[in-house]
Amino acid sequence: MSLLVAASLFAAQATAGVAGPDYAKPASWLCLPGRSDICTTPLGTTALNPNGYGSTGQSVVSKDASVDCFVVYPTVSRDAGMNSDLTPGDGEEKAAIKSQFARFSGSCRMFAPVYRQMTLGAVAAAAAGADVTKPAILAYSDVRSAWKEYLAKHNKGRPYVLLGHSQGALMLQQLIANEIEGKPEAARMKLAIIPGFNLLVPQGKLVGGTLKQTPVCSKAGQTGCVMTWVSFREKNVPPAGAIFGVADKPGMTVACTNPARPGASGWVELDSYWNARSTLPVPGGPISWSTEGAPPTPFLRTEGLVSAQCVSNGPRGYLSIRTNADPNDKRTDRVGGEVGVMGMFIPGWGMHLADMNAPMGDLIRQVSALNGPKSASGQPR
Repeated sequence: MSLLVAASLFAAQATAGVAGPDYAKPASWLCLPGRSDICTTPLGTTALNPNGYGSTGQSVVSKDASVDCFVVYPTVSRDAGMNSDLTPGDGEEKAAIKSQFARFSGSCRMFAPVYRQMTLGAVAAAAAGADVTKPAILAYSDVRSAWKEYLAKHNKGRPYVLLGHSQGALMLQQLIANEIEGKPEAARMKLAIIPGFNLLVPQGKLVGGTLKQTPVCSKAGQTGCVMTWVSFREKNVPPAGAIFGVADKPGMTVACTNPARPGASGWVELDSYWNARSTLPVPGGPISWSTEGAPPTPFLRTEGLVSAQCVSNGPRGYLSIRTNADPNDKRTDRVGGEVGVMGMFIPGWGMHLADMNAPMGDLIRQVSALNGPKSASGQPR
């Protein structure tokens, strides 16, 4: 059974509740405001410009953010079995938070629960046709419990943003559908930024399908909406049967928001943050980030190195990613993002690993704007 099918089955069952982590305990959270944790660790970052390396800075934590961020990380656990344990790994859960979400601490208070997610093994089993409904129920029950604890003890009427990727996006889709739509909490949801998992809408529409009341963001500055996309390299159209980018229900398509400029129909340059120390495979081999030599910091910021455009064609909907290569400048002409398995890259997953990092600067800017006339600091140029 595919993850897409499981998603339609487990949400209703999960409301019955399954005993899980005690989210009243700080140890059940990877990130909480007011303490030192993975979300407050400074991330050394250098600008990578056409003329070479630029300034270097570190991520910072906001001391007066008026917005909260509730974060659900993607599939990263290599634990045995179909669900992860509750001990976050440095190269797994913590690494995902660090690479994909920690920078948002400059724009919002961060709440990231540990949950018994479906493991990489469960995803592989689902791809082979296994029934993953029970592991999905268990994972969602944890996320739901953490959300209930956040509302009861931490929210106190504050506006919030939902942040998730891949499995995290799936969990937050279901949370919106079951715990937010039609409830008072819906009025306080400023944005849901949930790329990396198909969110279905009727073709030509912005609402309906996966979510019944919450629209897909369609213009700059819009709130109370969902930003969603699945990334594919330019000219790599999602093939038939792809796990991402192709709707599996008649009359539906996969929704897409341009993360740099919601509602844009053409190509838009992206403000990106890349993990320059990543060891994940990249088509064409390891990236030489600059002719000036090795990156001076673990992370690099590029502006305009890649551009994005939403594509909608019948059941297909995806974010097309173009690299703006210039062989005459000093910075790389390649970026990664494909999922590699046993020396091969899976076409149906597209540039799944770049969903968050390719537009991260743009996303931070939009969340920061929810606090009023402030700008996120610590951004190198």
